[in-house]
Amino acid sequence: MGIGATAGVAAVGGIALNANASSEGGDATTDSGLVFDPTAYTEKTKTVTDTDGDDHEVTYRFWQAITYVAKPVDETYQCLNVSVPVEIDGTAIDASDAPILFANSVGGYMPSSVADATEVGGGGMSMGGGAGAPSGAPTSSASALPNANGNTNATGGAMNTNQLLALAAGYVVVEPGARGRTLKNSAGEYYGTAPAAIVDLKAAVRYVRSNKGRIPGDVDRIVSAGTSAGGALSALLGASGDSKLYDTYLAELGAADASDAIFATGAWCPITDLEHADGAYEWNWGTNALSSGKQVDQTVSKALQSQFAEYQAGLRLRGLNGFGTLTARNYDAYLLKQYMEPSATAYLAALSDADRETYLAKNTFLTWSGGKATFTWADFLTHVGARKKDAPAFDAFDLSAGENNEFGAGTTLSRHFTAYGAKNDTTGLSSKRVASDIPAKLDLMNPMYHLVEKVNGKRSKHWWIRLGTKDSDTSHTVSANLAAAAKGLGDDVNHLYYWDEGHGANTDPGDFITWIAEVTGYKGPKTKAK
Repeated sequence: MGIGATAGVAAVGGIALNANASSEGGDATTDSGLVFDPTAYTEKTKTVTDTDGDDHEVTYRFWQAITYVAKPVDETYQCLNVSVPVEIDGTAIDASDAPILFANSVGGYMPSSVADATEVGGGGMSMGGGAGAPSGAPTSSASALPNANGNTNATGGAMNTNQLLALAAGYVVVEPGARGRTLKNSAGEYYGTAPAAIVDLKAAVRYVRSNKGRIPGDVDRIVSAGTSAGGALSALLGASGDSKLYDTYLAELGAADASDAIFATGAWCPITDLEHADGAYEWNWGTNALSSGKQVDQTVSKALQSQFAEYQAGLRLRGLNGFGTLTARNYDAYLLKQYMEPSATAYLAALSDADRETYLAKNTFLTWSGGKATFTWADFLTHVGARKKDAPAFDAFDLSAGENNEFGAGTTLSRHFTAYGAKNDTTGLSSKRVASDIPAKLDLMNPMYHLVEKVNGKRSKHWWIRLGTKDSDTSHTVSANLAAAAKGLGDDVNHLYYWDEGHGANTDPGDFITWIAEVTGYKGPKTKAK
């Protein structure tokens, strides 16, 4: 993404700074107590380096730690920051009608706070569990969230880069915090488990939309972004806009009386469709050994693969580009044709002749002919190597996975959320059944429910989905199903895989910023006299 100036018009991220652009104003309608104060900002200056390596000086207004609900459970997490550019490379701009990048920093379904952030991109996961991180549950770090089951749902570098580039392109950036699964009050009750995170993010969207005309930016052009569990929540925001399923939860928080629908969705390596993720994982990675060299229990793996086959058949999804109905029998061929081989081809084509020759010599499973890469699914799995998680990957028999904690409730740290996990529990639970409240919570947490079972007409119609080919945090079918479901409904889907990249990768952030302008129809911020 280059940033330069031609014919008196600056361009940031491919977005023109148009002195002749115009916009329409509007009166804000807000709930009492949830009124954004346009004057309560601090002005800051940030140097942003674009994807061409050029530096740009951005002056922006920064609103910090705004509580977005009238009856917060924990204001440390239920608050948001707003950043609005007012000057880019010496040119004063007006971002009043700019797209709004709504970027969450959730990872591993852990709590995420922006309360202490002092600049754009400064928020992130909490460094603990609030009133007390649960015994046996992970504490968070800036890069990874390991648990006993080998789950490392890192946030990677996607979000901070997106936020900075968006600011330099003249967009408004909103960074919401959200409760997460490890938060526990003095009574020992977990108050951030499902569906707290998605309810909080919806409440934050409602706050922004209710303050139309007060918060700069076009509230009808909100684009969410998130990575890993944050990618799952971003996709869920896009799929479930204005769904009545969340109304009771939102009312309990005193959320603004406004829409929580968003315009477009950016999701990087989304860890979602959790109730079917164990089967999908074994279909994808069942033959791959763990990093220790140990094979997972193949009886468990094959049982879960059978579950995936049944689930996939029931979806009746058609692959992109006329592939046909996706099944467990043909999904490997689909992933190769639609994603893996094009990803390898793009990677190899971008190398110099010498570097390409070196890469091919080290990776003889690849055939390079006519400017295209081809290989088999078995060789691809061998190339990826060790799987990251044991079996089951998400609903662990010993309740050790972070996702077990995500479905904890009351004073119970972790619970099973699949019948198979509960039936094979190894912790000595008296009941081998899934709790009665789990099915409804799964619907609240799964974008596929809103795209397949109860198709939501208020969903996002634009989808940007990315992940690395070497990412074994979940099955490659998870994001591919998400893309196929959205595309099957007629939505605009931009989905690709980064070759040889792992979890949390974001190798084309400049393209994402340009995509936002394209799908929103944004021509660039108005310039104005200083």
